[in-house]
Amino acid sequence: MAKQKKKVPDLTTGSMADISFLLLIFFLVTTTMDTDSGITRRLPPPVENPEMDVKVKERNIMNVMINKYDKLLVNGKPGDLTTLKEMTKEFITPNPNDEKAPETEVKEIELLGNVTLSKGVVSLKNDRGTSYLMYISVQNELARAFNERRDEMSMKYFGQHFADLTDKDKIEAINKAVPVRISEAEPEEIK
Repeated sequence: MAKQKKKVPDLTTGSMADISFLLLIFFLVTTTMDTDSGITRRLPPPVENPEMDVKVKERNIMNVMINKYDKLLVNGKPGDLTTLKEMTKEFITPNPNDEKAPETEVKEIELLGNVTLSKGVVSLKNDRGTSYLMYISVQNELARAFNERRDEMSMKYFGQHFADLTDKDKIEAINKAVPVRISEAEPEEIK
């Protein structure tokens, strides 16, 4: 007598592709992606005449240098990350009565009136061997100095912190009163 083979039941896999596709869509829609915001800097406009040298008075420049050992040099003297914000804030705050402070100019800004502006520029230069952590830490301290100065101006003129301003005209007025003037040089070997 011939033995009958037992038939194994088939699994219907036709809907497996549909279910996999639906799960994929579900996870794509519900997952949030982290985005790195980076450092926000406004690039200067292109130079019209690149051969022409721009002369800036020494008193209008605050030189910040970082060497490959992550040591800070501010205006030729050893500096410290903990005091960099205050030094920068003092440098960018207009002080027309001080001959050693950066030059100032009076400019009329809508919503603020006549405002005394500093012509100071922070020049940042780092070595190719500078650690990324130190570079970002210095950038953060410089940004904090400008943000605190903007916050002071916002409180003075509008009675609100700069971060709480919602009116675009007010934000623009404060940005004009405290422009972020940071010049970054090409990294090189700093001794």
